[in-house]
Amino acid sequence: MGVLEHKARARLFYKYLSRVYDRVNPFIWTEEMRTDALGLLDLEPEMTVLDVGCGTGFATDGLLEHVDEVYALDQSEHQLERAYAKFGKRAPPVTFHRGDAERLPFATDTFDVVWSSGSIEYWPNPILALREFRRVLKPGGQVLVVGPNYPDSFLARKLADSIMLFYDEYEADRMFKRAGFEEVKHAFLGPSYDPDVAITTIGRAPE
Repeated sequence: MGVLEHKARARLFYKYLSRVYDRVNPFIWTEEMRTDALGLLDLEPEMTVLDVGCGTGFATDGLLEHVDEVYALDQSEHQLERAYAKFGKRAPPVTFHRGDAERLPFATDTFDVVWSSGSIEYWPNPILALREFRRVLKPGGQVLVVGPNYPDSFLARKLADSIMLFYDEYEADRMFKRAGFEEVKHAFLGPSYDPDVAITTIGRAPE
């Protein structure tokens, strides 16, 4: 387990990263990547959507180009404070919650779509969180998770493993199927200088 696959350490990390997150993030998780990921979903304006690990709201903003309202959750109060400044704290179109991906504060069969980008790498138990995603999804609902693709070189893999969760499409396939998802597929995204840096997995909850 990497040093940041620990909830308290991840919260501390984002306490400081949140100060510069919106300046750094566009070089790693670009608008083009977000658009490509959104294109993998079948979105309609009236759908109920949950953004898990919403951070400062970059993906939330993209989702709002396709749906009328988004529920957004993050465990970092510092990231959420910056999201509140963009969208407001309590009123639609974004309803914020501070919480944990492994214990979602929502009823079973609530959402048409669960989205999560840049969050899975910090989860101590990804399969537990993915099972929570399946629980809160309506039957046939869509899931999309963007995470860091496993590096090719041996040294880069050792470094990656010491920090957080990196994984390839085979591990993603295993995790999503163990969590109970069907129609699991993968796509690779990235900026021009590293086009495969992120792995995007989509699937559906059983009907």
